[in-house]
Amino acid sequence: MAKIVSRKLRGVQPVYDIGLANDHNFLLENGFVASNCFNKSHSTAYGYVTFQTAYLKANYPVEYMAALLTANSDDQEKVQKYISTCLSMGIEVEPPDINRSGVDFTPTGKSILFGLSAVRNVGSGAIDNVLQAREQDGAFSSLADLCSRVDPRTVNRRAMEALIQCGALDCMEKNRNQLLHDLELVLDWAQSRARDRAIGQGNLFDMLGDSGATSNGFEMAPKAPPVEDLPQQEKLKMEKELLGFYVSDHPLKSVHQAARLLAPINLSDLDDQHENTTVSAVVMLTSVKLVTTKKGDRMAIVQIEDLSGQAEAVVFPKSYARIGNLLTEDARLMVWGKVDKRDDRSQLLLDDAEPIEAVQLVMVELEPQIAEDFAYLHEFRNVLMNNRGDESSCKTPVIAIITNENRRELVRLGPQFRVQDHDSVVTALNKAGFRARLSALTSA
Repeated sequence: MAKIVSRKLRGVQPVYDIGLANDHNFLLENGFVASNCFNKSHSTAYGYVTFQTAYLKANYPVEYMAALLTANSDDQEKVQKYISTCLSMGIEVEPPDINRSGVDFTPTGKSILFGLSAVRNVGSGAIDNVLQAREQDGAFSSLADLCSRVDPRTVNRRAMEALIQCGALDCMEKNRNQLLHDLELVLDWAQSRARDRAIGQGNLFDMLGDSGATSNGFEMAPKAPPVEDLPQQEKLKMEKELLGFYVSDHPLKSVHQAARLLAPINLSDLDDQHENTTVSAVVMLTSVKLVTTKKGDRMAIVQIEDLSGQAEAVVFPKSYARIGNLLTEDARLMVWGKVDKRDDRSQLLLDDAEPIEAVQLVMVELEPQIAEDFAYLHEFRNVLMNNRGDESSCKTPVIAIITNENRRELVRLGPQFRVQDHDSVVTALNKAGFRARLSALTSA
């Protein structure tokens, strides 16, 4: 907070933006600072809102994050970032559920349900029809029950397929492929049944109502021959197409904890990094565009994503010659590169990459009392430096495991301690009296 004590007209002077976009401060040529200051009432209002939101996030985290996701539901980049935040807070974000989801994101205990409005190809009319039927007669028990109780002109086949493919009907039947095969038969059956009721020719179960059959004849609905469920990767791909995100699972979720150790910077944080900063990331390739330069060399522009967001990466010819064979859609890679600022956005210039299944970690057990022994640490450093190999090819990180009776801490050593031949480094460390072993990233 600044107080203006005097004003003086200085005429037109060149100013230099010092990069404080939030504070709007500018440095004048003579060293004076011109600041767009808030008055007390404005600052007080901002402070009060900050206190309120901080209190809600601390005391009602699930409800707060659900409201935040709903308020930003039209911004895919922010939603993906907030879903990642939920994951780090231990809050599970579940796919839509036909029997529990509302229109928007809904807090349910310790998790958040995707709203039905997030499902592509399912319009507001269809959602209203589904929610009205559910409120009137209770939860849906089967695909036949659902098709019988909704208006097929509003909840059409396209909408039903979308609900199945995004996982909204998993509460009835886990086999989504079976539901897709059953759908056409059940829709025809439900429409025929609706026509019969409209002309007064309801079947026996319709006439008897609830007293005559516990399922109102839904067990009589036709079913397709049994089929195997879709592969997990195919189910996730459908989820992303319809929701914009991987929700029930993510191809990188299984290595999330290890990835945070090796690559503590998320893709959503790239804008906060300085240009030419070297970073590493565990990512998945969502698209690959091959380019031929004027000299006839091949390069690529790829879209990468992690649990927090997406970014663009460029692979120039020299790097493409080494890693081009790894650049395929849906590939899960550990990548190394430099941050490049262009057109007010950040991208990565990839130098190297490796499939995450091939990434190895050198794990070294250190006792706390030994970890404070400088002579011991000096010897540890010498063994690493003498066996690390060609510096330009050093990619394998070294992780120190410091344990005591109550805690176990993992410490990633700096990039200057990465090694080339991890097998020889482990052998050298064990020979020198250190407890070292190799661990794959996927099992770390």
